[in-house]
Amino acid sequence: MSTEYLRISDLHAFYGESHILHGMDLVVNRGECVSLLGRNGAGRTTTLRAILGLTGRRSGSIMVNGRETIAMSTHRIAQLGVGYCPEERGIYASLSCEENLLMPPQVGSGGMHLDELYRMFPNLYERRHSQGTRLSGGEQQMLAMARILRSGARLLLLDEISEGLAPVIVQTLGQIIRALKEQGYTIVLVEQNFRFAAPLADRMYIVEHGQIAEEIAQGEIETKKELLQKYLGV
Repeated sequence: MSTEYLRISDLHAFYGESHILHGMDLVVNRGECVSLLGRNGAGRTTTLRAILGLTGRRSGSIMVNGRETIAMSTHRIAQLGVGYCPEERGIYASLSCEENLLMPPQVGSGGMHLDELYRMFPNLYERRHSQGTRLSGGEQQMLAMARILRSGARLLLLDEISEGLAPVIVQTLGQIIRALKEQGYTIVLVEQNFRFAAPLADRMYIVEHGQIAEEIAQGEIETKKELLQKYLGV
């Protein structure tokens, strides 16, 4: 079995006439957490959306678990075990927490059962009968993550999951990501919050103008502080 779970080569993506990604190249190995860092508008979220075919035109190559997906429809890509947690979360306001959790179809075997999810996200168990609109921002974020874990996805695309949340919730989300890594999930984490992403990521790619500007391994953070300051201002 290949160690590569995701390989993106010379990826170009467009929204209408706007050319957003200009030849992205990156690799995510099985069981890794890789973070895409960069300023707003750099192309990080577009990269996640392009993996699932949610942009307009795209060209190049996107290999998911050994399968070329560049010409596939979104639902076919999802069936390969790709789960996307968008920044806007997509919680159905009129449904209860548990109804939201049960709604998405299973795309692969091995999805977590409700009792497993409630052990991982005890807040959701306590709020399982509450309407989506009554959940806090942190609870909505947990629900958005729990939904894709129930689906059977093994490649998790997480977009700005820490944004706007209280520090105690951000800390909990970090613990959950570590637990998922231990269970063999492969994670691509788009984050503006460097201090949240850096301890979780095995490697970091800095995205600038729709391309990879730098790759930084976990052990190189201290020696590459000037680069991080240049691109991220951290």
